[in-house]
Amino acid sequence: MIENELENFYLKQEEPLQSCFLALRDIILGFDEDIAPDWKYKLPFFMYKGKMFCYLWKDKKTNEPYISIAKGIQIDHDALE
Repeated sequence: MIENELENFYLKQEEPLQSCFLALRDIILGFDEDIAPDWKYKLPFFMYKGKMFCYLWKDKKTNEPYISIAKGIQIDHDALE
């Protein structure tokens, strides 16, 4: 059931969002063999060794796709918003 919901997320997106989300998924999964796709909170999540790593979503105002890092508040870097 989770796979269907996850796949439906990608399939119901309009272009160019669909292609962008699919490309981001492939890039994230290609970083490490311990990263696995999951479906949490009605969002496509990526788990690293069973722990939440990041998820994909789109900005409500601009409709631009983004990657959000789980516990990103703990990261201190000037290039991050």
